[in-house]
Amino acid sequence: MSIKAKIKKLNTSIAPGNLLYGPKWVVLGVNNICNLHCKMCDVGVDFNESNFFENLMGSKPINMPIELLTKVLKQTKEYYPKAKIGYAFTEPLIYPHLIESLKLANNLQLFTSITTNALNLKRYGDQIIESGLNEINISLDGPQDIHNEIRGHKSSFQKAVEGIELLLKHKNRPTISIYCVITEWNIGYLKEFIAFFKDYPLKEIGFMHTNYTTQSVADIHNKKFGHNYFATASNMESLDFSKMDLPKLQFEIAEIKSMKTKFPISFSPEINTKQEIEAFYNQPLKLMGKRCHDVFNNIMVKSNGTVIPAHGRCYNLTIGNVYDNSIKEIWNSKAIAGFRRTLNKAGGLLPACSRCCSAFGN
Repeated sequence: MSIKAKIKKLNTSIAPGNLLYGPKWVVLGVNNICNLHCKMCDVGVDFNESNFFENLMGSKPINMPIELLTKVLKQTKEYYPKAKIGYAFTEPLIYPHLIESLKLANNLQLFTSITTNALNLKRYGDQIIESGLNEINISLDGPQDIHNEIRGHKSSFQKAVEGIELLLKHKNRPTISIYCVITEWNIGYLKEFIAFFKDYPLKEIGFMHTNYTTQSVADIHNKKFGHNYFATASNMESLDFSKMDLPKLQFEIAEIKSMKTKFPISFSPEINTKQEIEAFYNQPLKLMGKRCHDVFNNIMVKSNGTVIPAHGRCYNLTIGNVYDNSIKEIWNSKAIAGFRRTLNKAGGLLPACSRCCSAFGN
């Protein structure tokens, strides 16, 4: 570990309310609308009782005003110029001010990233190239028929591929990564999914084990932490882990890792054995990670200026509002400092953090 990393780690432990470094990511919830209906997503199945749904869909207006986004970008440049701007929620490619704001960020020399289902990627591909976008992360759920069934759209996979291929025609394109959530519906088709893209010049294909919170885990969490950090069930409305063929998944992961591709392949978390995979899906209280990384590295701005820690999967905890507070003030606000201290005191994760992707980072 470098001296800089050691100092940062010490800072997060001793003075979580006075971090001497800035956020790595400023995540933008630029809108509260999606154009697909994903089976494994609370938004897609309209489960409006979860924190995840509320963080993505609950604020108004539907679209972040360009004046607010401009304020966020200019403050990021002023206070934390090395921070990356992530357009992540709910679906950036239907945000009316996307291209305008990307150009502004580019003029401010800020790194920009989009996470998208890519349904509209071909339509806006040329404009995205011109905007100076640095990277694009595309969410797909398997080969064509499997993906389209999960997303509730008969041609969503085809449209995404058309958009990817349009970007690949440009030398000055952003880097392209693809991410796939592992669910009961795509186990057995993951290797076929990789095979489809094996010759594409991608930055990465990443597989994410399902992020979820069961009601029983939320109940246990809330007995101790619910007064400040209320947890809800999340992404469980359509999922049935008893239908997941875990032995097949283990075998398929091993097969994928032996494949030769032009890009690296990752899994989050990196679990490989039968015991690890069964624990992840059948023992939801067992902590698979060691600590939350995002609350010490990221903040998310909703469309109404409200800021929450980390990203959309986190607790619905307001730590400030860009209309009232600067990004610099929010980064070390009393609310987020208290949350960081609580996490540290608990050993790095709370019970309802057990299957959040933030626990598997570094």
